[in-house]
Order: sequence, then structure tokens, then C-alpha cells
Amino acid sequence: MNEQEIKYLKAKARVEALRGFYIHLTVYVIVNLGLFFINMITSPETLWFIWPLMGWGIAIVLHALRVFVDRPGSSWEEKKIAELMQEE
Repeated sequence: MNEQEIKYLKAKARVEALRGFYIHLTVYVIVNLGLFFINMITSPETLWFIWPLMGWGIAIVLHALRVFVDRPGSSWEEKKIAELMQEE
């Protein structure tokens, strides 16, 4: 595998990760808006929609961190992979 193919595969994986996050975020917003409206129609005196909003929100934040924040050690791993590939 040459350097161009490696770059392409990394870029493809990055795009797939971004797409997955944006799909997750879109579903989160749509479902929680639905839960909000259901809550307001059926029992506006009790705001229960906030619990799934917060619980799922934690998952969204963790997903965003995984996609957008460079993990410690990932640069070391990439350097090691490149080193081992050059040896072969």
C-alpha cells in the first residue's frame, strides 16, 4: 500500500466518523424535540423529558470527544505504524 492509499483510507475513516457523529446528533435533536412535545401535551406539570435529554446528551458529548478531540497516544501509534511499515 502506498502513501496515497494510506492517506485516502485515513481520510475515509475520518469522514465516516464525522458522518456517524452528525447522524447521531440529528437523531438526538429530533427524538428529544418529540419527547419535549409529548411531555408538554400529556403532562406539562412534570418535566420528565429532561432525563432522557441529559442521559443521551452525555453520550453525545462522549461521541463528540471521540470524533473531534485528538486522543493522547494516537500520534505515537501512527508513528509506530509508519515505522513498522517502512521496516517491511
